[in-house]
Amino acid sequence: MTQTIWRNLRAYRMLYLLLLPGLIYFTVFKYVPMAGVVIAFKDYSLTDGIWKSPWVGLENFRRFFEGVYFAQIMANTLLIALYKLVIGFPAPIVLALMLNSVKREWFKRLIQTITYLPHFISWVVIYGLMLALLSPGEGLVNLLLKEYGFQPVSFLTEPSWIRTLLVSSDLWHGVGWGAIIYLASLSGIDPSLYEAAQVDGASRWRKLWHVTLPGIRNVIILMLILRLSHILDVGFDQVFMMSNIFNQDRSDIIDTWVYRVGLQEMEYGLATAVGLFKSVIGFVLLMGANKLAKRYDGQIW
Repeated sequence: MTQTIWRNLRAYRMLYLLLLPGLIYFTVFKYVPMAGVVIAFKDYSLTDGIWKSPWVGLENFRRFFEGVYFAQIMANTLLIALYKLVIGFPAPIVLALMLNSVKREWFKRLIQTITYLPHFISWVVIYGLMLALLSPGEGLVNLLLKEYGFQPVSFLTEPSWIRTLLVSSDLWHGVGWGAIIYLASLSGIDPSLYEAAQVDGASRWRKLWHVTLPGIRNVIILMLILRLSHILDVGFDQVFMMSNIFNQDRSDIIDTWVYRVGLQEMEYGLATAVGLFKSVIGFVLLMGANKLAKRYDGQIW
């Protein structure tokens, strides 16, 4: 067994060297910090350190679950995550299917470039753009509303608008980038399948339903599993930039609450407990979604 391992290492040493930076990254930044999970069960103090801080058991979890804002932040987190999943997950698939049907290559590349460029824009810049467009006084949208006789709307401070803005801006920010992997999988579909469907007299929609979608089904399932594992990660940067005291009742999520209560008030044990809670929920959803995927379509790997 040992000889086989060493023989493989020598035979594929260049591939293992390429793999080494990724292994080092995950070891240093993912696995080693897992030792800090113990802080969730302690009354952590910077002066005492991890090991000398007193044990409190599940006290940090109890404080979170019995907190005044627990129901509110959980509802906000789950609702925003659900909206982003229902609207944001299918959108890259639809965009990829539309781009795949474009015949003119230059136009296809142009649209693809335009749609994935927002992914590289910081949420700070995006919020600045939203201020220029949606601010109550001088925002372009409100100027147009007043021009046509409508009352201006305070989009950025009105609680009823915050979730719409979060979901729509996230969709604009990530739809083009998310479509790249689906475009790559679409290019791997055997063209003879389309030719056979054409001979059988299949329409464009029949080809889409019976050839295209089954051809990328495994990728869709895999991306859904990965998305569900991070369903509670609604997007701290985006929500932190767009939330304020006026819309906080509908925008405050787990991550912003942890930042405000757990870190600014130096409640490190509480912040770690909430992070561990999110990780457990993500792990359960990941395993459950993977089990359902296997039951639906067998092993997808």
